Amino acid sequence: MTELMRAAIAVERGVVRCEEVGIPQLQDGELLVRTLAASICGSDLHMVNTGWAIHDFPAMPGHPGHEAAGVVVESRSERFSEGDMVLTTPHIWNSRCFADYQAVDDAHVLRLEPAVDLDMVTLAQQLGTVIYATKRLPVSLVGQTCLVVGQGSAGLFWDFALRQLGAGQIISIEPLPWRRELGESYGVDHSIDVMGDAAVEAVRDLTGGLGADLVIEAVGSTSTLSQAFHLVRDEGQVVLFGLPESENPVPFDYSQMFKSRADAFTVLGSQDEPGLTSYTEAVRLITSGEIDVEPIISHRVNIADIDTAFDLAGNRTDGAVKIGITFD
Repeated sequence: MTELMRAAIAVERGVVRCEEVGIPQLQDGELLVRTLAASICGSDLHMVNTGWAIHDFPAMPGHPGHEAAGVVVESRSERFSEGDMVLTTPHIWNSRCFADYQAVDDAHVLRLEPAVDLDMVTLAQQLGTVIYATKRLPVSLVGQTCLVVGQGSAGLFWDFALRQLGAGQIISIEPLPWRRELGESYGVDHSIDVMGDAAVEAVRDLTGGLGADLVIEAVGSTSTLSQAFHLVRDEGQVVLFGLPESENPVPFDYSQMFKSRADAFTVLGSQDEPGLTSYTEAVRLITSGEIDVEPIISHRVNIADIDTAFDLAGNRTDGAVKIGITFD
């Protein structure tokens, strides 16, 4: 093993580049994982571009990448051995998967079957967070109208999960045509291609003026945070799934939330679920073929060109949905 590795460094807000840094040293209970496949999450964009939860730049090498799979090359844990194929599920505060090697504590690693397609199973991390969130929803959504704001990878996984829960009708709001088309392949019945007040009116038209029973905010923008409460029916439910845009206070239409009497919750903590059961289920869904995640990975970019990868993901051009990171 060489003494240096390639790693993405967020050198300042909005700027990421690949540099050579030292390979991490292990503490007791940790594994050194050689990263074989990773992908960029919308939360990575929030953190790098706005500084949410990154209080000092440059950030830790490999941070904030958290969607990855690889092979254990060194273990200081009794639970894992060298050669184990693993999905890494660290807290986003400590995540460092945009690097050739990452040190991960053994509580946030899931062993995989040796023959698993690592390129695909990296998406089990994000799918797992969606599955975790659905456990706070009714067991059945039969007959309910569900609305997903945003058709990035998180929104697409929500489409799939809502369909599995028996949603009577799934509506999406997404301005980008290629993402709307993908959403329809994952279970969306009606795609809305406008935003703002026009989107609210479109949802009203589709729901007889009532609004959706359940709204999933899968973008994490200030505008869609408030908009969610204009889209939900009275006494409906809102899942605030998207990561905040900023750690600073943001304008919020509390009046509309108050009037809608909606039940709302945020999602955090899937990494601490006993037995990592939501991630285990996500791996099963992907490896069994129950969900085909291949269409979600629109681009693959080598770690050496991590700046290009972030530009693609952030600008949402050239058919971008999920950007995979390779380490060849």
